[in-house]
Amino acid sequence: MECKKEQNLEHCSCSYASCSRKGLCCECIQYHLKSRQLPGCCFPKDAEATYDRSFEHFARLVAEKKV
Repeated sequence: MECKKEQNLEHCSCSYASCSRKGLCCECIQYHLKSRQLPGCCFPKDAEATYDRSFEHFARLVAEKKV
């Protein structure tokens, strides 16, 4: 399967400037799941900017109907 990095970058909401996985969704997902996290694209912009990508943070946002 061919990576569509350039297309992915158009929609990547990761605000971590030096992230080496920007646009490489499969690598990003693998990286975050190992740490019990979700990628930044799963979060609203203000929540993503906190860099708290934990499952628990995501669950709180869901409970608050922010996701």
